[in-house]
Order: sequence, then C-alpha cells, then structure tokens
Amino acid sequence: MRIDEVELRIVHLPYVSPFRTSFGEEVGKHALIVTVRSDGVEGYGEGVMDPFPHYREECIPGALHLLRGAFAPELMSRDVAHPSEVTARWVEWRGNPMAKTALELAVWDCFARQQGVPLRTLLGGERTEIPVGASLGMNPIPQTVASVARHVEQGYQRVKLKIEPGWDVDMLAAVRADFPDIELTVDANSAYTLEMMDLLHQIDEFGLHYIEQPLHWDDMVEHAHLATLLHTELCLDETLTSPARVKAALDLKACTVVNVKVGRVGGLQAVREIHDLCVAREVPMWCGGMLETGIGRAHNIHLATMPGFVFPGDTASASRTYSRDITEQQLEATNGIMPVPAGPGIGVTLDRAFVDQVTESVEVVRR
Repeated sequence: MRIDEVELRIVHLPYVSPFRTSFGEEVGKHALIVTVRSDGVEGYGEGVMDPFPHYREECIPGALHLLRGAFAPELMSRDVAHPSEVTARWVEWRGNPMAKTALELAVWDCFARQQGVPLRTLLGGERTEIPVGASLGMNPIPQTVASVARHVEQGYQRVKLKIEPGWDVDMLAAVRADFPDIELTVDANSAYTLEMMDLLHQIDEFGLHYIEQPLHWDDMVEHAHLATLLHTELCLDETLTSPARVKAALDLKACTVVNVKVGRVGGLQAVREIHDLCVAREVPMWCGGMLETGIGRAHNIHLATMPGFVFPGDTASASRTYSRDITEQQLEATNGIMPVPAGPGIGVTLDRAFVDQVTESVEVVRR
C-alpha cells in the first residue's frame, strides 16, 4: 500500500446544545479530519484533540505540526504492508497518541476499502449492530431528570451522568427517585480527591454500575486505594493512554472496567492489544466517545463490534450532538441499538459540500 498524499482539515461544528462537564462548557467541536489517498482510494480518520489541552496534553496546533512535519512524511517514505505496523514506525516520536491515531485510522480505513471489506472484519468484529448508551452533560436537575426520561424512553441501554463536587448527590438522588433500576453510571473527569471520601461514600450508595475517573487524570495509585474503600466498581478513562498503561492499571487493581477511546490509547493496533489483554483477564470494556463527527463515530462503532466490548458505549445517535454531520450517512440508533455502517472501510463518506462550508483550514502533504 503506497500512500500518495495526506490531507489535514480542521472543521468546526456547533453542538445542538451546550455540553457541560467538570472541564467547563463547550458549544461546538473543532475536529481534525485526516484523509489519506492511495491508488485512487481515500480513507478517513479523525483527531480528537482540542484546540487547547483540556482533556489530555495534546492540542490541535501541536498535532498539525507533528503530522505535517513527522508522521505523514514518514508514512509516505515507504509502503505499508498492513495498517497494524504504522504506529510502530513512529515510536521515535514519544507520546502524542491522538495525533498518531488520526493518521493511523485513515490508513486502516483506506486499506479496508482497498480490500473491499468492512473495517470490523479486519478487527475481528462479527456483530452488525451494537448496544449503545447516552452520556449527559450537566444541566439543572429538572432538565437532567427529563433528559434521562427521554433517553430511557428511546431505549438507550445505559445512562451516564457527568458529575463534580456540588453537582452529584442531589442530582443522583433526583434521578434515582424516578429511575431506581436503570443502568446508571457517572463520570467525574478527575474532579475529586481522596480528601473528599465522605462525598465519594455518598455517591457509592446510588447503585451505580461504575464510577468513571473520579481522581486525578494521570493517577493509578490513589485509584487503587479508592477501589478498596468503595463498593462501586471503578472505570478509568484519562489515565489509560497505551496498552502498557492499561496493563499497569489492571495489575495495580486501579480499575475493574476499562473505557477505550481509540485516540487516547494510540490507535486501532493499540486497541487490539488492549482488547486481547482485557479478554484474557475477563475485564469488561466499553467504547468511550469524544463527541466525534461521523468519521470518528463510525470508527468507534466498528471497533465496538469486537467481542471484548461487553458494556454499552458512547456511540449514541449523531443527531444528539450535531444538527448536521459531515458524513452523507446518518449514524442513528434505534431502541438503544446502533447498526454498523455497511460497505467497505468504515462505511461512511464525506458530505463534501457541507464539509467545505464548515472547514476552517486545509493543507495537503504530498510524497
């Protein structure tokens, strides 16, 4: 497989409604869309880094610098036998998994399209549909309860609520009063400390499926200690940035549930390694989301067909996030079930007229 050129495009899409977490409030998405071209075939990937490093250390300006100056030129310097080898070729440049993933995803998609097979086939996924959950941002309690009711009625198989100190116990009490039996999880996005154990014990009493990333975004040791103090299972997100980090977290018993975000862990090959590790240890996995456009969402749907992804993920209907997406195919769940896009690769194509409308910058790196 010979890569002829790599296109780096920044698009900006407004959200249907503001999305508030412990990081702050977001009203729209800046997404890096990467296109690789090989022998007349295109493949697409998406970078999930933000304009500024709020979630992890990476940001869009740094990713563009590395993609144009290092990763793309190296990729085009020699042929690719299989997408699984790509990120290993970039090992001399440390870290930056999101930037590497954006390009690696495009290579996987292009390769699958050239082979005429769905991406899930290359990943060992067999399902043609997956169960999905909904992730809800922070809103006033009556609005939150109404939103939970709406998503339960729509059949979503898990509801995840964003929390932070002061926005947790009262809100959870209101939700549980109306929905005592739904599968409910919370995501703290690193908003708590061990000094808040009284508060964490109160959260522990709401019959949650798991608590996601309650402590520092790069911590394992304190999470391992916290796990001994709570009944609710712990799930790690921001902390898990590679297969090695996942193994270390499991060895330390810092979590018993693994949230996989392909951009955070360094690409699909990294996901395959994490998947095999978790399956061998019987650790449940689920696919997290970063409010991706249809490109990133389609990749997430395909990887979530792998057998180790046993809990509903964040691959809900795109219309919950965007009034109009950048793909021609609409990725919509019905009764909590998301169909896998049909066709070769990730199964979606760009709505080029709309993409041009929402593009803020575009550059092409050629062989």
